[in-house]
Amino acid sequence: MEDVQKHSVHTLIFRSLKRTHDLFVSNQGNLPEIDEKLEKLRRSIKTRDSYGLVAHRVVKTLDGKKSDKAHAADKPLAITDGSTTTTILSSTSTGTGGAGAVVKHNAGDARRGADKMSFNTNTSLVRASLPNSGGNNTSGLGATNLQLIPKKAPTIPKPMWHAPWKLSRVISGHLGWVRCIAVEPGNEWFATGAGDRVIKIWDLASGKLKLSLTGHVSTVRGLAVSAKHPYLFSCGEDRQVKCWDLEYNKVIRHYHGHLSAVYSLALHPTIDVLATSGRDSTARIWDMRTKANVHTLTGHTNTVASVVAQATNPQIITGSHDSTVRLWDLAAGKSVCTLTNHKKSVRSIVLHPTLYMFASASPDNIKQWRCPEGNFIQNISGHTAIVNCMAANADGVLVSGGDNGTMFFWDWRTGYNFQRFQAPVQPGSMDSEAGIFAMCFDQSGTRLITAEADKTIKVYKEDEEASEETNPVNWRPELLKRRKF
Repeated sequence: MEDVQKHSVHTLIFRSLKRTHDLFVSNQGNLPEIDEKLEKLRRSIKTRDSYGLVAHRVVKTLDGKKSDKAHAADKPLAITDGSTTTTILSSTSTGTGGAGAVVKHNAGDARRGADKMSFNTNTSLVRASLPNSGGNNTSGLGATNLQLIPKKAPTIPKPMWHAPWKLSRVISGHLGWVRCIAVEPGNEWFATGAGDRVIKIWDLASGKLKLSLTGHVSTVRGLAVSAKHPYLFSCGEDRQVKCWDLEYNKVIRHYHGHLSAVYSLALHPTIDVLATSGRDSTARIWDMRTKANVHTLTGHTNTVASVVAQATNPQIITGSHDSTVRLWDLAAGKSVCTLTNHKKSVRSIVLHPTLYMFASASPDNIKQWRCPEGNFIQNISGHTAIVNCMAANADGVLVSGGDNGTMFFWDWRTGYNFQRFQAPVQPGSMDSEAGIFAMCFDQSGTRLITAEADKTIKVYKEDEEASEETNPVNWRPELLKRRKF
């Protein structure tokens, strides 16, 4: 029975292969038909790429000297009658200023004149392509083609000099990993949230504890302070999003809707809406006053680890563990663009404070993008750890913090890494507690605050004694040219 079954299956496969062979054997050696439109497009692209640098010179020659058009307009109308040819010349060729003139000459002279005219046209194009060539220069008469200028290599801008940063203060007080930071718009205090379920408010100048807010029943993962209201917003792994009234230090609103832990939140700078994102693969837009879930932004297929909001389109940008970055239309509540350049999870997105750009961080690369379409600008390579957080200031300093405690400082415009170091671990902490979970600059951009796994908050400042002589820019463009962006 088994032999019969094997034989029948083999026969069926053989017949199927034979049918396929018979179907395609008639034209398998033929080339596909040439699409004329695509062929013209290919040639135009190749022409522009190869001869783009000299195309304007040819056009200028044809327009300025009237090499082809003037001769074509001056000589074309020729009436031949036996041994004589009547040529109608335009006013530009005769120089008379009138409508034209009629000249009669022998046919042999006409042929010689036509040959001479075509010869002059070719030599004028050659002379136009030669450097420092005058109108009567005959040094290029033997040339047959235009001389092509080689393309210049792209210039790499030199990075700006930035002072190195150094540790200024270590603040202790939390009993768990510090997971989020938010600086008050007045630049007087900042808030932190941690795994001990407590939100603490610290004086920015002295580093002293001012207030502790309790209410979350799990790790606090996100904080934001309103610039228009006395409100502090928080979210955490307990699926709760809370609005705290800082005049009474109490929770006045809850925003219910997330199905799992909430990892990030952002306030819109001009509209009273709040954006949150989390482990349920969604980002949600809330009306700050009515607590209504205005939009549920769906499309990501994994945890949405970071969300940012800005006043201009795209107003909402999210980064997810599904390795994508999405740009959202806030009015429609729909995704307008999905950036799939990253190969690993995107855990942090930061907006530049003055430029219309943003950066996204992943273990493979930090990538810069231009709004509103999300045009790719460049890769910033070198921070090979899991990058949990980033911060940028108006001076063009981009900082990235890794899961292993490494901090990299970059020049935003060029991607030059001007400083890197391992964040110091507090005495008594394990080496594995060296992760940096959140960071942000204060409102002046002169102080960098980091939240770390050794349960401390660290404040960094620029080294005021440093200068371009003591800390020169080690810029080597010959190495950068060989890098593949």
